[in-house]
Amino acid sequence: MNKKIKYLNSYKRPSILSKKPFDKVLSTNLKKTGGRNNFGRITVRHRGGGHKQRLRLIDFNFSNKQGLIKSIEYDPVRTAFIAGCTNSETLSNFYTVLPEGLTVGSELGYKKEHDPVFNVGSSAQLRDFPLGSLLHLVEMKPQKGAQLGRSAGSYVKLVQKDFEKGYARVRLPSKKEINLSLNVRGVFGVVSNSPNRTKDLSKAGRSRWLGWRPSVRGVAMNPVDHPHGGGEGKTSGGRPSSTPWGRLTRGQPTRKKGKQF
Repeated sequence: MNKKIKYLNSYKRPSILSKKPFDKVLSTNLKKTGGRNNFGRITVRHRGGGHKQRLRLIDFNFSNKQGLIKSIEYDPVRTAFIAGCTNSETLSNFYTVLPEGLTVGSELGYKKEHDPVFNVGSSAQLRDFPLGSLLHLVEMKPQKGAQLGRSAGSYVKLVQKDFEKGYARVRLPSKKEINLSLNVRGVFGVVSNSPNRTKDLSKAGRSRWLGWRPSVRGVAMNPVDHPHGGGEGKTSGGRPSSTPWGRLTRGQPTRKKGKQF
């Protein structure tokens, strides 16, 4: 008699994660858009549904100089783990993205002046970091808030500093290099939860939990529905790959020419 194999979840919850939120005040309702803009038109396809989520308010503006990690939690709207911290000076609570290697009881915040070594979780301006440093939560403009290196396992590498021109050159996860001001802030270390890229969803239902709707291939459609559609059997299309509206998908610029970053 063959026993039925019980479904095993391919993604096990790490034991370091707290089961209760650190501070419920630091979260708010997350409104679903379904991929629609302010006109009600779908601008991002294949979005909709999904599990109910609450948005954690992360301190991306470095407003807390010191913090002691009290809790490590899962964040439903981001791939990295987050750390619930308490400011040792004001005793206020805040959330931040957890760096790799830190645990409950670790300290993070602005680099101490008397400490010559950068510890994981120490934040400072790019002018203070040594060349070759791996950073995360890096600003693109001074006092604008962290925008680079926020997803699981990502980091930004500092490759050059020019004090005369006042800029630093950093290498993004995409291997592209950009120039930033020496006055922007960043955090030393790599973002936590690097195994996230190896996670297997295991079933189609989990994509629906995450808010992703099914995607139908163009070659499986009729000619009236997609430029790749139609033909007897499987055909190569006889034309370059294109979107459902006829725009080429390869070789076209993906950024505006005048965009600074």
